[in-house]
Amino acid sequence: MAQAMGFFTDTSVCIGCKACEVACKAWNQLPARNGGKVQLSGQSYDNTVSLSGIQWRHVKFIEQFSPDRSTGRWLMMSDVCKHCVRAACLEACPTGAIIRTEFDTVVIQQDVCNGCRACISACPFGVIEINPETNTAMKCTLCYDRLQAGMVPACAQACPTQSIQFGPIDELKQRAQQRLEQLHAQGVTQARLYGHDESILGGLNSFYLLLDEPETYGLPKNPKLPSTNTPVAAGLSTASAVVLGLLGLVSLRKRRMEELASAAREPGSDE
Repeated sequence: MAQAMGFFTDTSVCIGCKACEVACKAWNQLPARNGGKVQLSGQSYDNTVSLSGIQWRHVKFIEQFSPDRSTGRWLMMSDVCKHCVRAACLEACPTGAIIRTEFDTVVIQQDVCNGCRACISACPFGVIEINPETNTAMKCTLCYDRLQAGMVPACAQACPTQSIQFGPIDELKQRAQQRLEQLHAQGVTQARLYGHDESILGGLNSFYLLLDEPETYGLPKNPKLPSTNTPVAAGLSTASAVVLGLLGLVSLRKRRMEELASAAREPGSDE
């Protein structure tokens, strides 16, 4: 297997230019939403709104202002598939369409996907959606075709501030730790890393440096795999089966007692 590759996204230097969105769209030949006739969302400068089957990169704009607007800040983050080491979508896929590549990234094989949507409900990050033109599930491939040719992913190459950094995961983790220490030394104590270690789904091959709580950026604090809910679901199913069985027995006994009482009341019945 080749060296594990991925993204380190430093949100502290993201300027919200959306160059990554444009580069991703262009390289992957993703169609425009509604034929390009998109109304403004009214959510700051975020008109992409979310990731989807035709939008594999999404720059989030998070406005934090005081009620009188005298103080405030913008938080920006280029969101993308996390290429989890323990991927919920891969675990849930019933057809084997989702694979782990030699670069330890997660890719959906379009010729195998049947559009069942199991991966969509399994992903704790809301990354995957159906492409309406192909009726298959789609998401970031970490430019698998470019990696195979020794090229940098389109979004990372287009980023003018190096907010999106691409490379071997081990090297990216070192860079991320150095950047975190630098920010802390500058008094930015709220800075933190998300997904850089095994605490989140075994690690994320696309991890982040954040300037606030993960939930502020729409990231779950403690995402779960579908399999972690299996024991609970199995227990509930068993309990439900027991309750239904008991209700059935009670209903059967009640019906039998009513039949006996009815027979006793009929003329000529034994007293």
